Amino acid sequence: MNTSELQKIKQRYNIVGNCDGLNHALDVAMQVALTDLSVLIIGESGVGKEIIPRVIHDNSPRKRERYFAINCGSIPEGTIDSELFGHEKGAFTGAIGESEGYFGVANKGTIFLDEVGELPIATQARLLRVLETGEYIRVGGQEIRKTDVRIVAATNVNMRKAISEGRFREDLYYRLNTIPIQVPPLRDRGNDILLLFRLFAMQMAEKYRIPKVTLTEDAKALLLHYKWPGNVRQLKNITEQMSILSEERELNADLLKKYIPENPDSTQLATINQPGQHSYESEREILYKILYELRGNVSDLRRDLTSLRKQLDDAHELNEAIAFKHNNYIETAPTQMPAISNETRTIPTISQPSAIEVEAEEIKAEPESLNLSDLGRQMVEKALERNGGNRKKAAQELGISDRTLYRRIRQYGLDKK
Repeated sequence: MNTSELQKIKQRYNIVGNCDGLNHALDVAMQVALTDLSVLIIGESGVGKEIIPRVIHDNSPRKRERYFAINCGSIPEGTIDSELFGHEKGAFTGAIGESEGYFGVANKGTIFLDEVGELPIATQARLLRVLETGEYIRVGGQEIRKTDVRIVAATNVNMRKAISEGRFREDLYYRLNTIPIQVPPLRDRGNDILLLFRLFAMQMAEKYRIPKVTLTEDAKALLLHYKWPGNVRQLKNITEQMSILSEERELNADLLKKYIPENPDSTQLATINQPGQHSYESEREILYKILYELRGNVSDLRRDLTSLRKQLDDAHELNEAIAFKHNNYIETAPTQMPAISNETRTIPTISQPSAIEVEAEEIKAEPESLNLSDLGRQMVEKALERNGGNRKKAAQELGISDRTLYRRIRQYGLDKK
């Protein structure tokens, strides 16, 4: 694009500046306007990104169709799908009628999605489908609808950072970024800063019929060396403040310092953080992170409790079996002794106790001399001996499961014999 055509574009859209970065952005916008390719405008907040999509639409084959500029960051997450894609009657509380949505109304036209990096993940998936197939479904509907819309998006978010943190779909980024246009920050535009200051000062003088403010040479030098984190928007605000509040119409560096914030620490994009830290665009994402960590803690606690409960159940099962066998043995032992007739009360002259008496005495003494662990080990050993080492039969005799018996064998060290 030659110089005369570029100047016509600047005059038509009231664009002030001659820096190479700005001229290149306008040149690319004019070239891509004749196509239907998606465009992603990248630049810091306040640089004037909203002018580029207007230039693209007005110089495209769609210039006679409708143009919509939508700020994605200003629409609540709960209603943004309805705003963009429309909804059916009764789809949600308050949906008393049908809505076409922007993609339905803007058919054949252009939609400018400002702050596209703020879109929720679910909405990003819907937008990707529109870009790839031109199809969408209303909220609460089932019918697939078609639309022919040119999409131009803009962002001040560090998209690479957003993708790495899972806040923006990588496939959608590449689909939007078919033609990237970089709008330079004000601090890189050199003497454009002075030209913009004169424009804003003149506009204020004409609007309020007051003398125009001017700057001395040292004030101009200060203006040029300031970092301008708020870019063109900040310069306009400061110029308006000086025009109304300053009693002097010519400001030097000392007077200018009263209106310019001192020592701005950073001019980086809002999403860039210190190394080792994570950035979040909203409190919602912080809450999601906390809930995710809490869910992991609850899962670990549930797993530990399940394991502990299983161990307690196994121990309780074995203890009941031991107690049952022991009590049954004690109760049945005396019945095996020979009954003494009431008629015959002769005291045996044998000095040694019978085998039955000895066994009964040993069993009666066991609870006093053995603890529960020793008794369990003894019961398992005897059951294995009586069944010739057959663990399945021994478990059936003890009234416990095979797994519990195997665990007790390992616990008592009987598997090493």
